[in-house]
Amino acid sequence: MRGMGNMQGMMKQMQKMQKEMMKAQEELNAKEFFGASANDLVKVVFTGDKTMKAMEINPELIDPEDPDMLQDMVILAVNDALTKISEETEETMGKYTKGLPGI
Repeated sequence: MRGMGNMQGMMKQMQKMQKEMMKAQEELNAKEFFGASANDLVKVVFTGDKTMKAMEINPELIDPEDPDMLQDMVILAVNDALTKISEETEETMGKYTKGLPGI
């Protein structure tokens, strides 16, 4: 019956890892990520759970004749921040999911 103790140990290990994973996810969600377009003309701040908290637009970009330029810069800044969030999430959470079956 030695196998039973081993199983219990594994369950404890899994629970511990799950707690650590949740804590890591919470920390990621609370962390701020900064995104910017070319020349920092548009800057955005997101939290790790992909919620935008702030946006700063350089007044020079606000040209009624050329709204496309502003839109492009906003898209660049937002995508920059989201890419950083994805990369860090993968890096942080990847530690936990590597080697786990079925993930």
